Amino acid sequence: MPWFTKASFPPRTVHHSLSTSAAPTMLLPMPSFLLSVLLKHQPKRGPSLQVHSILVTAALHRNHMDQTGIRVWNTLIRHYALGCFPQEAIHLYKHMERLCCCHPVPADTFTFSFLLKACANLSQPCVGAQFHDLTIKKGLACNVYVDTALVNMYATCGSLVEAKTAFDEMPDRNSVSWNAMITALASWGELAFARLLFSQMPDRNVISWTGLIDGYTRADRPLEALDLFRQMMAEGLMPTEITVLAIAPAISSLGALDKVEALHAYSEKRGLSLLDVRVENSLIDMYGKCGSMEDSYKFFEHMGSRRNLVSWTSMASGFAMHGMANEAVKLFDQMKTGNFKPNRVTFLSMLNACNHGGLVEAGLRLFISMVYDYGIEPEIKHYGCMIDLLGRAGRLKEAEDMIAGMPVEVNVVVWRTLLGGCSKHGEVEIGERVMRRIMDLEKGYSGDYVVLSNMLTEAGRFDDAEGVRRLMDERNVSKVAGLSLIT
Repeated sequence: MPWFTKASFPPRTVHHSLSTSAAPTMLLPMPSFLLSVLLKHQPKRGPSLQVHSILVTAALHRNHMDQTGIRVWNTLIRHYALGCFPQEAIHLYKHMERLCCCHPVPADTFTFSFLLKACANLSQPCVGAQFHDLTIKKGLACNVYVDTALVNMYATCGSLVEAKTAFDEMPDRNSVSWNAMITALASWGELAFARLLFSQMPDRNVISWTGLIDGYTRADRPLEALDLFRQMMAEGLMPTEITVLAIAPAISSLGALDKVEALHAYSEKRGLSLLDVRVENSLIDMYGKCGSMEDSYKFFEHMGSRRNLVSWTSMASGFAMHGMANEAVKLFDQMKTGNFKPNRVTFLSMLNACNHGGLVEAGLRLFISMVYDYGIEPEIKHYGCMIDLLGRAGRLKEAEDMIAGMPVEVNVVVWRTLLGGCSKHGEVEIGERVMRRIMDLEKGYSGDYVVLSNMLTEAGRFDDAEGVRRLMDERNVSKVAGLSLIT
């Protein structure tokens, strides 16, 4: 038998051989690493399904499936499970069962580890539970790889009770299972339990620290997240690019520019920004949110050809946050020149910039361009931004007409945005119509009644204003008392 090496088989050669082979049985004795090479360089669904069909056809020519065969099946199942088509991993396993109905399917621990990962990616704990039962029936339970995949699957799907049970029943726990459990508990907001488990972990590593830090960041507890980050560093563990991404929102919410600068220096020293463009994008975002647009733009320029759509969007969002509408519009034009196609998030940032800068016509052009030039269907946030833009400019009838033509369900926030515009410009007639819409959706918020009452009072309609206040009493709507920090 020849000595096969990966270098001997360029991806195109492997794909050509499979595509032109008249004998599908050639796939089963193929070294599984060759199939891995093919799938790695053919991430699209078409070539994967081609290999899938060849594999199924090959199995029809076999009376049994040996270990060589299962390795090839596992390679394709793994490709599906970890890629963009996890549902196909489950379909392929069902093919295995049907094709080998007369013989036991020699699925092994790797097969079920990949299948459970597919269930996690699909967020299908019920299907995962069926595979859990199969591992028990086939005697594959109590295997560290399968058990870890079970914990990860249940935890990822939010089935924390089942995840905890699977974790507790593990005879041998490795760092992966500990990390999976801690990260899942933290990400689902069970921080006290995650912290307890973290304290019991025999050998904490950067992954477990990062999972816990991310949990506190998600829970809007930035000071505790930052404290954990410091503790991790004090224990001599070096943050990875994932750790930087976990702590970045916490630093942004604190507005701690000195922490951004320190994290930037660390990322540069360790080369993390070059390893992952997401780190660079997070630095653009952090500098902007911490008030240093100069540093944000300087780093954006420094990225050069490494910039992606998120980089441009983060920069536009920073300009929007600081009311630098003209700079945002100029940036948008540069982005289009660079052949970057804006998405929903990009347009939302741009519309916010126009809103804060009062650029009504520019905002309208962007909104129209989003729909007709890029085929992007506006979401409620885009409409809300446009209503606010028109309302601030006093173009209240246009705003009302836009709401009437919205293809999505109008929520109370959009109506309140228009009511705020009516209040600002003293447009009582439209304000009354808007108030009726608001009361159809939500009758108990005192602020709406107060706004309308004040509008009527300023318009000299004192009796109507008094009627609004009586309506508040009839509906038991209490005005929220103001708070003062002065004692």
